[in-house]
Order: sequence, then C-alpha cells, then structure tokens
Amino acid sequence: MAVNKVYSDAAAALEGVLRDGMMIMSGGFGLCGIPSVLIEAIRASGVKDLTIVSNNAGIDDAGLGLLLQTRQVRKMISSYVGENATFAKQYLAGELEIEFNPQGTLAERIRAGGAGIPAFYTATGAGTQIAEGKETKVFDGRTYVMERGLRADLAIVHAWRADPEGNLVYRKTARNFNPIMATAAETVVAEIEELVEPGTIDPDHIITPGIFVNRMVVLDQVEKRIEQRTVRKRA
Repeated sequence: MAVNKVYSDAAAALEGVLRDGMMIMSGGFGLCGIPSVLIEAIRASGVKDLTIVSNNAGIDDAGLGLLLQTRQVRKMISSYVGENATFAKQYLAGELEIEFNPQGTLAERIRAGGAGIPAFYTATGAGTQIAEGKETKVFDGRTYVMERGLRADLAIVHAWRADPEGNLVYRKTARNFNPIMATAAETVVAEIEELVEPGTIDPDHIITPGIFVNRMVVLDQVEKRIEQRTVRKRA
C-alpha cells in the first residue's frame, strides 16, 4: 500500500509533529533555499521553547526572524547571525541562548548526525573559545577538538522538484544545508516548488532519496527574496 506523503498545506504537513521544546533543523543559507512557508506555519502553530539548528537566523521580517519576533525560539545553534537585529537584541538581553559553530563544523555535525556518527574530531577552533569545555586530542602533533553530531526531532527543507515518493532535487545554491538536514531528523517535512510524476526524475539527479522524507507540501507560489541585492556596473 502506497503512503501518501503529499499534504494539502503546510499546517496539515506539520500537524501532530510540532510540540513545545523540540529541536528543529531548518535548511537554507541566508534567504536562499529556506523553507519559508513551513516556518510561517510553525509561527502560526504557536509552539514555543524551540531549539533551532540553522546556518543563520534569517532577517527581521523573513525566515527564522519571524519566529524570533514571536519569541518562540529558546536557543539557536548557528554559524552566522549578523543580519538580524531582533536576534542581537534578544541575545544581548539574555533572552536567547546561542551555540555558535564554525560553518564547516556545523555542516559536519549535521552530516555526522545523519550518518549515525555520535562525535568527530576537527582542528577548527582548537586553541580558541570554540574549544572551551570540549575534549581535545592530539593526532600527528596537531590538536583537534571533539564535536558532537547533531540530530533533530524535525527537519524542514525546501526543494525544487519532487515525485510522490519524496525523492528530492534541489536547484543550484538553494541546495546548501537542505540535503544533510534531511538525513538528520526523526521527521522530515519538505516544501517543494514542483511535483512530478513517478519516474520523471532521472535517478542520477536525485539528491535526497524519498526514504528520508516523511511529508511534503506543494507550494502554490514561491517568493524568492534577495537578502542583499548587489549588482555590477555595466562596462
């Protein structure tokens, strides 16, 4: 019997999944490839005390910044958060907990969690504040820091194309953190731009196999905001 993974809207796709105090991985880099519709549905649900794993925290009026506005986030595990004034204000006021990670370390922590690797050693951060309170070990004369793999209760991701089985294809730089997060959570919900018939996607083009994806919602329209528009002067 086939399992229906396609839900009518984002709220339906998240129904029965959300709860207070859970850890959520959210794909994207800046505003590129973020699961914005699912984020809005999380905001509307009212769940709180969330731990969010994401490269960044969106901006004040978009992406994860929407959850910060409503104070639904207790802790962020992130790499870069410099574009969000709300984030800075809450952090400096002691209202938001932050676990900063070097970007490559964050990516590897997520990948390791998806691969069933509980911890790994990296030279990044050795001898700095990043290493404080963490186990270190010397390999071949160089000091390495032990970092724990990350797994979440829920991962929300944005994909370009999918089939009903949940096989996902990402488009260009919108791929970013989405594929690794889709392997590192108990439940994975994907918002997709285009749903195609089974067999339409070349197997060699599938980035996230459907076995990882539990639920999907097809977007009626896609707003792709540009965080900072920079253009080169024409010659």
